[in-house]
Amino acid sequence: MATFPNAAADAVPVRPLLFDQVDDLQRLQKAAQKIGSILDLDQLIDNIVNDVARSFGCVEASIYLHDEERGEMVLAGVCGCSVNHKGHCLKIGKEGMVGYVASTGQIRYAPDVRKDEYYIGCEHDTLSEVAIPLHVGESLVGVFTASHPELDAFPRQQLRLLQALCDHVAVAIHNARRFQSERAERETMSREAQEARAMQQALLPKSSPYIPGFMISGLSIPARAVGGDWYDFIPFADGRLGLVLADVSGKGTAAALLMSATRGMLRSLAEACCTPAEVLTKLNGLLVDDFPAGKFVTLVYGVLDPVTRSLTFANAGHLHPLFVDGQGAQFLDTERGLPLGLSCGDYSETTVTLSP
Repeated sequence: MATFPNAAADAVPVRPLLFDQVDDLQRLQKAAQKIGSILDLDQLIDNIVNDVARSFGCVEASIYLHDEERGEMVLAGVCGCSVNHKGHCLKIGKEGMVGYVASTGQIRYAPDVRKDEYYIGCEHDTLSEVAIPLHVGESLVGVFTASHPELDAFPRQQLRLLQALCDHVAVAIHNARRFQSERAERETMSREAQEARAMQQALLPKSSPYIPGFMISGLSIPARAVGGDWYDFIPFADGRLGLVLADVSGKGTAAALLMSATRGMLRSLAEACCTPAEVLTKLNGLLVDDFPAGKFVTLVYGVLDPVTRSLTFANAGHLHPLFVDGQGAQFLDTERGLPLGLSCGDYSETTVTLSP
């Protein structure tokens, strides 16, 4: 037969929470929710040392942040102190209760600051102070301090409450610093992308060339700040005009860098007065050696001769040009023409005569 314990005999007495403890817990919860919702570091620290600290009865409060590179604690926010201001530094392990706490990782409470060997004076009427480390995992984030003009002004219950608050403060500051760092990085990347866009746009033709009897124009609008598409007009001394339409594989800054390099090499080869097929064959040989694996360029390069009204072009894997005249429309093809940068090979040409 099953037996059951005597409920009355085995009951464990539960100690009821006192009203002031409930009030403290509610204040801790509200403070944690408030600081946890702030991602701006300066606003967060000012909120802690002013609103939150005062609501817990701290007449003076400050937060020092850990500067790992310099081995110092830097004052990031202060309330009620007229001596030290933001930017004030303390050496870890050497200066003040803050330096001691930062080096040991342990809370330090001075019920009478006049008897504490680590205390460095701030306000003349300060008689008690507590310094609490701010940790996230094993990493030191900073140190929170609170002081009071009365002796032994922080009873054990309030010290525990401040320690619990500092756990939330450490996480909030850690998150805010990461957010600040990531935001600064995004702004830097955005600024660099805009600068790259301006430089890339500067490489495109500023105006369309003027050739009697012909109308020539081009336009490039990248989907992002920068891209791998480009076109070019290359004038020759004998009156002919080189025409380029190209696309580098990929998007963004990497494609723009490859585009710029390819443009420079193409112009140098075109100025040597080679035929379009010879230009692409030599250009491909250079790109096969220099391009990263998997990267390539599709490109159409043609030379317009306004005297004979002919266009001779070679195609390196690009979309076929569309030719439209009085006889109708047709796509123009070439026999050989792999994208540039994939493997060695030669290129063929096609010549079309343009009607008036």
